[in-house]
Amino acid sequence: MLYKKPVSVLVVIHTAALDVLLLERLRHPGFWQSVTGSQEDDEALLETARREVEEETGIAVGTADLQDWKQTHRFEIFAEWRDRYAPGVAENTEHVFSLCLPDRVTVTVAPDEHLAYRWLPWREAAAACFSWSNRDAILELPVRFPGLARPL
Repeated sequence: MLYKKPVSVLVVIHTAALDVLLLERLRHPGFWQSVTGSQEDDEALLETARREVEEETGIAVGTADLQDWKQTHRFEIFAEWRDRYAPGVAENTEHVFSLCLPDRVTVTVAPDEHLAYRWLPWREAAAACFSWSNRDAILELPVRFPGLARPL
């Protein structure tokens, strides 16, 4: 059995108006998140982010379109997913990226991973996320990209 690497990416996809794309997890209806996924083999993290965006949304972009936040989070892997990792692996390191699109686009979700998608204004998107790291990244958008933020 091949085990997943405990190294992943979080890619917050947003528009210039700071609307954020969220995906609903197939195995956990009602759990909304940004694009996430594990690094494969010796793949560069930017390539992992690019690949996961395309696999989960159908949005084809180049690695130059992605912003590497140079930010990581370490968290405990949910017990129900630990069997995907080598024995004894209990923590994952997540690397944060973002992708800014001019406007909302139609998305093709990966049917083996997600049920639906929706675009929400950044504050609503942050409140809808089940993951603290995803929520915090979305809340950081207007700080990282102040020229894009809507007036209060």
